Amino acid sequence: QVQLVESGGGLVQAGGSLRLSCAASGSISINAMVWYRQGPGKQRELVAIITSTGTTNYADSVKGRFAISRDNAKNTVYLQMNSLKPEDTAVYYCNAVPRPYNWGQGTQVTVSS
Repeated sequence: QVQLVESGGGLVQAGGSLRLSCAASGSISINAMVWYRQGPGKQRELVAIITSTGTTNYADSVKGRFAISRDNAKNTVYLQMNSLKPEDTAVYYCNAVPRPYNWGQGTQVTVSS
């Protein structure tokens, strides 16, 4: 079973940027990969998805600000987050679709106003 480890979160002011990483313990090259987030008191929501061939799609709330990418040689998926807003505050997770692996611990992103 592939293990997923998210990193790169932190505290940033509104308008700032962060780059999240999701490192997998095994090959994820055949998987579509998704970044999710779960804000305080909210359900987990899909933020961005990248297919095995590199096609991407985003939640409307992050379009034009976030960019998902992958490096299959490093078994890693990234989420570049720009122009961050307080409402982006959440724990961010990655996983595969349609057959997810065990969830990682996520990485906390806090955006101050």
